[in-house]
Amino acid sequence: MPLRPVQVNIKALDDSAIGRFWAGALGWSVSSEGPGVTNVEPGGGFVWPDPAAVCVDVVAVPEPKTVTKNRVHLDLATTSAAHQAELVARLQALGARPADVGQGDVPWTVLADPEGNEFCVLEPREVYRDTGPIAAVVVDCVDPREMARFWGETLDWTLHEATDDYATFRSAQGVGPYLEFIRRPAVKTVPDRVHLDLLPYPGDDKSAEVARLRALGATDLDLGQGDVPWTCLVDPDGHEFCVLAPRPDPRP
Repeated sequence: MPLRPVQVNIKALDDSAIGRFWAGALGWSVSSEGPGVTNVEPGGGFVWPDPAAVCVDVVAVPEPKTVTKNRVHLDLATTSAAHQAELVARLQALGARPADVGQGDVPWTVLADPEGNEFCVLEPREVYRDTGPIAAVVVDCVDPREMARFWGETLDWTLHEATDDYATFRSAQGVGPYLEFIRRPAVKTVPDRVHLDLLPYPGDDKSAEVARLRALGATDLDLGQGDVPWTCLVDPDGHEFCVLAPRPDPRP
């Protein structure tokens, strides 16, 4: 069975501080599964995983972010011009700063978190009215049609559109954020600071899923991770992603 995106993984020098930032940005809660890992997810009885929210997992690394723009970023949703202005002000109070990625005069606001990871605060858009605080996970790529092919086979999400310049997916349940691939001419030059983590369904064979992804065009990635329960891969455009170990099926 295809996989589901369950979290955006962000590397940080200080996972706790960046986790608190993103919790404040999204209005979510923080927890920790161990030293060097901070989880950010909705409160109020949210049970991970749920297609209504792609969570944020902040993982400590020793290397700071380079000046190169991330090829994966978050777009945050707003409901009105006033909400957009309030959110930008609140994010800057939390430690975000304006970022220039060559966007020019646009209706959205580009910011960077305290360690320099770029993200956007969008103007109100009807398409994102029911996504929750994260409107979309946005991926720069050379060929959106190729990304639509690969990720369409990888995920259990629905492909909504695929053109030479843009491809977009959303959960088949019609909830949560979109996953968008935007055509950009620049190719990858440094490892991604932000990537997706995918999860098999309970009862599915993770090894078989990884083998299926390799047949689709994914390649193995050695980050020095050693013997870990997840598998690190790279898609055909060079984006890193991880396949997590499935959780036990809770059904009797």
